[in-house]
Amino acid sequence: MSRAEAMKPRGFGQTQRKDLWWLEPLVILLGLSGYIVYATWAAFQGQFYHWGPYLSPFYSPEIFGASPHSWFGPKPAWWPSWLLFSPAFLILWAPGGFRFTCYYYRGSYYKAFWADPPGCAVGEPRKSYLGERSFPLIFQNIHRYFLYVAVIFIFLLAADVWKALWFTDVQTGITSFGVGVGTLVLALNVIMLSGYTFGCHSMRHFSGGGKDQLSKATFGLKGYNCVSCLNRNHMRWAWGSLFWVAFTDVYVRLVAMGIWTDWRIF
Repeated sequence: MSRAEAMKPRGFGQTQRKDLWWLEPLVILLGLSGYIVYATWAAFQGQFYHWGPYLSPFYSPEIFGASPHSWFGPKPAWWPSWLLFSPAFLILWAPGGFRFTCYYYRGSYYKAFWADPPGCAVGEPRKSYLGERSFPLIFQNIHRYFLYVAVIFIFLLAADVWKALWFTDVQTGITSFGVGVGTLVLALNVIMLSGYTFGCHSMRHFSGGGKDQLSKATFGLKGYNCVSCLNRNHMRWAWGSLFWVAFTDVYVRLVAMGIWTDWRIF
């Protein structure tokens, strides 16, 4: 092949690569699509999101709602009667926005959903590139602000784990300390989300504090190294936490529906 032919723009999907370059974008497309479909369905249910001391992370914090976990009671009177209500609608914008603007997820869904590009050295369906300096992708730059909100959610979900350690006997009304399988499921969810959130690229920049010397980093060199350690496995934390937060909702939902039994460990 001549140099001129090699430099000629490729058509969509054209490439000289011999490997299965399309496999990773396909898996990501199916994985993210499945999560979006399930999370949307779960958010619209507005029921079976709590059981005993357990609260689904898709509904936490429950600002308004019908469960005992609600901060301010049931659906407010000012909510339009024609508009479907679910406690999840009030809070899912925060973790959803954090993931949608995440640096890792951007690179993933740009390839998988928009084919921009579908892979390295693979032709894409457009000839121009506007980047993230113009509408609508300029909104990706608010990722750091979603990070601040996401950190708050970590502490709120950790509080849910604490509440999941106290079980009230239905017959006697006595509350006692204990650990159920659901307690462990909620606890692992916080661990997975913490690894993903605190390993975020923006958190790495924040921990460095914009200093020229790492010894002057905001949280010190050890703090910066800790964040960097999580960041090195950011992709694994991203997918692990995505799967587990969905599974946590599934667990609470099936227990609340009586399909699964929450076994008490002690």
